[in-house]
Amino acid sequence: MQIDQINDFVVLFLGVVWEALPFIVLGALIAGTLEELLPQDAIAKILPRHFLPAILLGGLLGLVFPMCECGIVVVMRRLLKKGLPLSCCVSYMLAGPIVNVVVIMSTWYAFEKHKVGIEQTQSLAPLMVGLRCGMGFLVACVTGVVVHFVEKRSKTPLTTMITRPTPVSLGLAGEAPAPGPTIMQRINNITSTAVHDFMDITVFLIIGSILASLIKTNPVLFRSVQDLSQQQPVVAILAMMGLAVLLCLCSEADAFLAASFSGMSVSARLSFLVLGPMLDLKLLLMYTRVFRPKLIAVLVTCTVLQVAVYSIALHYAYNPYVPGSPQAKSETPQANTQPSDATPSTSGR
Repeated sequence: MQIDQINDFVVLFLGVVWEALPFIVLGALIAGTLEELLPQDAIAKILPRHFLPAILLGGLLGLVFPMCECGIVVVMRRLLKKGLPLSCCVSYMLAGPIVNVVVIMSTWYAFEKHKVGIEQTQSLAPLMVGLRCGMGFLVACVTGVVVHFVEKRSKTPLTTMITRPTPVSLGLAGEAPAPGPTIMQRINNITSTAVHDFMDITVFLIIGSILASLIKTNPVLFRSVQDLSQQQPVVAILAMMGLAVLLCLCSEADAFLAASFSGMSVSARLSFLVLGPMLDLKLLLMYTRVFRPKLIAVLVTCTVLQVAVYSIALHYAYNPYVPGSPQAKSETPQANTQPSDATPSTSGR
């Protein structure tokens, strides 16, 4: 790499990392607070008994109990031990890392300066937030319904032993209540959990930021990404889905990486933003501790197929004009042929 490319790489890398850090810190603090203060049966008490309303409400629980995918599997396991229906837990586990306040804020901020429309007067942020939350909620709820019927027909449990109710989790009759932790102990527990989550998330953020910066500072590779999105939109969507699985980014930071791929279509970036919080390598490993292989296969199949189908359908039914994208290049041949954001800025976008 030349000196200019190295400088551009550093600027882009620091821009993505510094923009995402406040949301990672906020998410880690919220996760630590919920981990320490949220009663394990609080969510179970507010859910309806019928499976369909429970699944739909489970998909919206992230608005009340925001958690990233790194910690939501643990919360979901505790809910299962309390007797919450598996289908409802699945919808919460899949939608919670997307449909929550912290992720909505980070996605909005990441795309706020990106414009949509021929006149470039509208921000791309409302569109990306709406599409991401809507698709994430739909995928989660449909998967929850599928899990409900698969569980009804299954002759063996779909979850591991550690998720099933035990006498300890249900409470023993006549057992004296254990003394609660002091305020200082609670603060220490919240801090420890938040620091652990922050370090875990930041590692993957750095890896993703390095990859994005390398692509954007390599003109040939950057142009290849744009050409792929223009000439092979389906392949671009599938490629971004594969990238989401491999990078293992946290949902509180992945929007900044997706925003940096300005040469990609909206549908391709959307597939990255929806699938990543539902399915990646670290989540697959975590799923093996909670779910049986049959249920893991159902989750993988449902999420991958739905995200691919919905993203492809969106691309051909509604492909908004985004300045700097391959679509804009093809519709405005007199425009500069260089990437619109080839010159790095401190924002990383």
